[in-house]
Amino acid sequence: MRDKAATRPDTKHFEESHQPSSALKAASLNLERNYHVFLSFRGTDIRNNFLGHLYAALDHKGIYTYVDSEELRKDERITPALIKAIEDSRIAIIIFSEDYASSSWCLEEVEKIMECKEQRGLTVFPVFYKVEPKEVRTPRGSYREAMVKHENKFGRDSEKVKRWKKALYDAGSLSGWDLNDK
Repeated sequence: MRDKAATRPDTKHFEESHQPSSALKAASLNLERNYHVFLSFRGTDIRNNFLGHLYAALDHKGIYTYVDSEELRKDERITPALIKAIEDSRIAIIIFSEDYASSSWCLEEVEKIMECKEQRGLTVFPVFYKVEPKEVRTPRGSYREAMVKHENKFGRDSEKVKRWKKALYDAGSLSGWDLNDK
């Protein structure tokens, strides 16, 4: 899947032969960016099922999608290349799953995505995969447990953790899709 995500379809061919959904199409045609969609997700939760289906559907429509490979990560800070991929995308889809907030990397991504939404007009769509939006907005359940662990690691009054909580609240407050089949 990584190699496929790294190849860019011919833009002219994309625009002539594919008609993505109206929300995706409107957002993707507004800005000159490198990626149509950036997917933010916690791979251990969804990589081998939901993500594969979502990526295949986007690819089938000719939507150039950035999918990060978690296996390549060396530390908890997101890389300049990943920051650029977020900044150069037209749309970000954040797939909030049960284990998403346990990853410092994912929290850094959602913080950057929400920053780009405010500063660059990035269109953001949250997907709540087997979690309730309220679990993300006001950390409950696994999100609360994850934030407590981050507070223990970085400090209860850590500016980093405060930014992550704000980003989760803001992203969790957006209209999105609730895929909760519990």
